[in-house]
Amino acid sequence: MNELSNKELARTGNLLRRDVLTMVHLAGDGHPGPALSAADIVAVLYFNVLRIDPANPGWPLRDRFILSKGHSCPVVYAALARRGYFSPDVLPTLRSLGSILQGHPVMGKTPGIDMTTGSLGHGLAVGAGMALAGRMLKRDYHVFVVTGDGELNEGIVWEAAQSAANQKLGRLIAFVDYNGYQSGGLLEEVSGMRDIAAKFAAFGWHTQEIDGHDVAAILAAVDAARKDPRPSVIVARTVKGKGVPFMERDNSWHKRVPTKEELAKAIECLEAANG
Repeated sequence: MNELSNKELARTGNLLRRDVLTMVHLAGDGHPGPALSAADIVAVLYFNVLRIDPANPGWPLRDRFILSKGHSCPVVYAALARRGYFSPDVLPTLRSLGSILQGHPVMGKTPGIDMTTGSLGHGLAVGAGMALAGRMLKRDYHVFVVTGDGELNEGIVWEAAQSAANQKLGRLIAFVDYNGYQSGGLLEEVSGMRDIAAKFAAFGWHTQEIDGHDVAAILAAVDAARKDPRPSVIVARTVKGKGVPFMERDNSWHKRVPTKEELAKAIECLEAANG
């Protein structure tokens, strides 16, 4: 695969956002806000970082990807389609009976999905297990996990953080999509989660904090994480609903369906951003 330029990656992020909003509109259900905040991270990973083969989704040496915040799956489905795992013509079937694209990722049902997720908090623990398995099998793949900031409320996240550091799982790289909101409101008001990077550092992780919409910063952070022998976390500050001004930082779009008119306006905004 030829790597995309930073400009192309930014444009791809907005293409994925357009796919997400169209899918949610047609399905009549979904979580657009948290999918839009993760779009640039997903674009960078799938188009420039992950060692994968769309023609062979089960390739043993592939990098693994886990979307722990599984409700945001439309953005990953869009990336999988755009990378050639299946036709983009399948995207409009999101949440339809019999579709390969369910409301949460299902391993074995959707080509390219490495782990079934939906119950929040489990992705990091599973990722640690995959990284440990890779070491035992003498395979050099990396495991990437994207978590939400709200799901850090789950205690299993910190059990996984402790175990991963103890096992020195240097091929485990986690992103925290730090958009500041969870379904019930502002993160700081609901759970009081503060200084996420410091918490992971206390468990012995390599930590970085970046702008989660700056594709160059995302790429640089991944490069630094790969060079460190410890498990790594990249705390990516993002904007919920990113790319669509009337959705940005409006938590009502956590789970909401755009009308036909709202979809048209959102697409207009995304196309304008892409030039």
